[in-house]
Order: sequence, then structure tokens, then C-alpha cells
Amino acid sequence: MTTRKVPVGVLGTGSYVPAREVRNAEIARLAGVTAEWIERKTRIRSRRYAAEDEATSDLAARAARSALTDAELGADQIDYLVVATSTPDSPQPPTAALVQHAVGADRAACFDINVVCSGFVYAMAVAQGMLAGRPHQRALVVAADVYSRILNPADRTTAVLFGDGAGAAVLGAVPEGSGILEFGLYTRGDVHELIRVPAGGSRLPASHDTIGSGQHYFTMQGRAVATFVREQVPPALAELLQRAGVRAGAVDHVIPHQPNGNLLDDLVLKAGLEGASTHRTLERYGNVGGASIPVTLDAAHRAGALRDGDLVLLAGFGGGMSIGACLLRWSA
Repeated sequence: MTTRKVPVGVLGTGSYVPAREVRNAEIARLAGVTAEWIERKTRIRSRRYAAEDEATSDLAARAARSALTDAELGADQIDYLVVATSTPDSPQPPTAALVQHAVGADRAACFDINVVCSGFVYAMAVAQGMLAGRPHQRALVVAADVYSRILNPADRTTAVLFGDGAGAAVLGAVPEGSGILEFGLYTRGDVHELIRVPAGGSRLPASHDTIGSGQHYFTMQGRAVATFVREQVPPALAELLQRAGVRAGAVDHVIPHQPNGNLLDDLVLKAGLEGASTHRTLERYGNVGGASIPVTLDAAHRAGALRDGDLVLLAGFGGGMSIGACLLRWSA
């Protein structure tokens, strides 16, 4: 007997950003720039940094609880818990296991994925695959990053951009005609060196030498990354929309990764999405890595901007180099 696939969509969203606000003036001096330069180049005015006693799992758990409340579900009703992060609490165990314990999702199968800033969309794709033939099951997808712990404060390419945060969504069965319509997942491993943390893994284990030379810091070739986004992301989004049979002009909302405000302007124009509402949180929170999309999705949802039947395009891109996009029809 063939199992009937059911439409899977978003049942609830949540987010959490730490209390400590770090404005441009605090970042600028060590980075060798001015606060005005940061805002002009990035549109970012502030970001949040985790407290000393906050790790990625702590932020993730706060966002997860918020999403569960929005979905009006208990943690014991979650079957799968996926955490997308490139800044786990530790190499082992999976950060998802810590989040499970924190929120009480004791019956959920838990695991992490790492696709850097595309991670939330990839995690949604994995969750949809697990739920498609199981109409009574639900997944909690969380993306969380604490980049403040791996930034070189003197590197203006990275230090001015990143903050800490977490976002989450509960996925489950939704009415026919709504929910996730199409995914587009792409990886360009030939340019993997554009974004990386060189040390701390099996190739360059942490040592006095790697720490002394700063190889545990997050590094990014800024101009090359911007070129990748401008050249590779618009055609990837166009391909996704073509497969879904949707014109770019029919998209109501764009929820993009939040790397840089000027870069987002270019991306929206090149992708022909200027007619959609492009939602942003980077001015307040900066680039929160994999959490950017769910944090921004939650902000749009809680502001009442997403209406039943709206077409919503999620667009992630980041290390790997990776692109993760998802088109869904919102179900209120």
C-alpha cells in the first residue's frame, strides 16, 4: 500500500536573541573603523551577544519553547528535533540532544546539521521528508548560532557583521494547497574556502599554535562571498520558482538570510523580487548566522505581516558554499 503524502507547513514560530545589545560604536574601535562606516557599508546598527553563561543550546531552547507556545503544542508532542548550527556547544554530543533535555521533548529523535547560514532551510527539507507520509507527526526545527565566540574583534570583514541568536519553527500537516511547495538546495564545494574556521577539527586540532595564530576564528573572503551571492543566488531562486510554476512577481514575501543590507538590495533586484515585501532584522540583530531566516520569519509572523495563502520565499546562503531556498504557501 502506498502511503499518501500530506502537505507539510509551519505550525508555529519562535525566536530568541540575548539581552546584551552591542552597538556599532563598541565594535568600531577594535575593528579600526567608525560606527558610521559600519552602518553605511552594512545597514547594521546593533547586534546581540550571548552572556558568559549562555551557549548555543540555551538560545536554541528559548526559541524552541517560543515556537511550541505559538503552535499550541507541548514538547512531548514533537517527534523530531533538528538543530542547525555551525557553533555547537561542543563537538559532541549533538546540540539537539541538549535542547531536547532542556525543553522536555523526550520522545523526539534528535540530531544536528551544519550547513552554516543555509542550515535552517536544509533542516526544513530534512524534516519535511520525515513528515510527508506521517500526518500525525511533528518536527521542531531550530537554527542557533553564537558567533561572538569565534570572531576576531580586529577583523572588520567579520566582526562588524555577526551577532548571536536563535529561531525555530514547528512543522506538521497543514491543509491541502498550503505549506511547503518546493525546495532548492545547492552546494559549491569548489569554493569552500571562502568561509571557514580553519582549526578545531580533525585536520587542524586545537593547539597552542593554532590558537596563537588565530586559526580558531571565523574567516570570510568578503568580496568573493558577495560576488558568489550576486551571481549564484538569483539563478538558483529562479530555478526554484520555475519548478514550482510560480512567477517571481507572484511572491508576496521574501525572508532572506541577513548578511548585509546593501547586498540584500542587490539580491532582491537581480532576482526580480522587488514587488515582494522583503523582511529584515539585520539593522537590530546583525547577521545571526543560520538563525537569520527563522528569526526574521518569526518577526514577520508576530507582526501580522503573513496572511493566509501568501507565498513566502525563504532564501539562505552561506559557507560550503551553500544555497538553501524554500517556497511555501502560508497557512494562518
